[in-house]
Amino acid sequence: SELIKPYLGSKYKLTEVPKSLIFYMSKHSGPVNEIQWCPVREQSHMLLSASMDKTVKVWDAVNTGCCLQTYSCHSCAVRAAQWSSCGRRILSGGFDTMLHLTDVETGKQILSSKSEFRISALKFHPTESNIFICGGFSPEVKAWDVRTSKVLRVYKAAVQQTLDILFLPEGREFLTSTDAVSRDSADRTIIAWDFQSAAKISNQIFHERYTCPSLALHPKEPVFVAQTNGNYMALFSAQRPYRINKKKRYEGHKVEGFAVGCEFSPDGTLLVTGSSDGKVFFYNYHTARIIRTLSPHKEACVSAVFHPVLPSLLATCDWAGEIKVWQ
Repeated sequence: SELIKPYLGSKYKLTEVPKSLIFYMSKHSGPVNEIQWCPVREQSHMLLSASMDKTVKVWDAVNTGCCLQTYSCHSCAVRAAQWSSCGRRILSGGFDTMLHLTDVETGKQILSSKSEFRISALKFHPTESNIFICGGFSPEVKAWDVRTSKVLRVYKAAVQQTLDILFLPEGREFLTSTDAVSRDSADRTIIAWDFQSAAKISNQIFHERYTCPSLALHPKEPVFVAQTNGNYMALFSAQRPYRINKKKRYEGHKVEGFAVGCEFSPDGTLLVTGSSDGKVFFYNYHTARIIRTLSPHKEACVSAVFHPVLPSLLATCDWAGEIKVWQ
């Protein structure tokens, strides 16, 4: 993309809150669950979307707003999809219990494996590009190797469902958020794992009785946030014993049973989240105050992601199947 080229050599500038709509993309016929910019900086004009309409799409979301490719390898809703680190493959998992690794250019499956459960979360390992972790409607989370199409390791959690997976820096440890919340206890809501040994490091990280549909890591500081169904985001240390920061709470948006995603801007100054009322909230990371809200969608906005290279470019998606790009 010619628009991205001038930014490739320079350091990321300050993120500002986007104001105007650039593209409105509405080719999906069902809710969009997840969107992600291509991690390869030179190809970061491409945006991936996974939808309940059983498809994964790739868009040129910087130059034209056009859909470049549709992949229809799943027979049920696609709940999770991720770019590979090389940007040439897409990993997707769905309610059909299938895992597919698809070649972006040819659309052919490099890997197709059946999992034993409906898949709701996928994450590639940050340093070992052939390994990914898969979770869903099961007490187990599994690490897979794409070279062998086999399960490397199994992490047993005694929960019913994994909602999200987050690797901590360097990938030696990772977190899973789960649905294990009862009236009298909140242990196992967020579990920390040792990646190599599959041992639980901690399951007493979060003590409030809310599930956490999504987790996000700060790009520069050793902290992460958990989106909670208590309509706020909680801040934690990303180092053992992963203590919660009781002084900061990012509240004002609504979650209410949707898997609403959240993330930090690439410079780490802003925290952005969707909201079940269709809005997008921008928080100052340091003060936890709301800087601004956008009202881009009529239905629940489940994801808002900043572009990795272009400052202040944001993509949002919603439960009506719409994707919008803002600047």
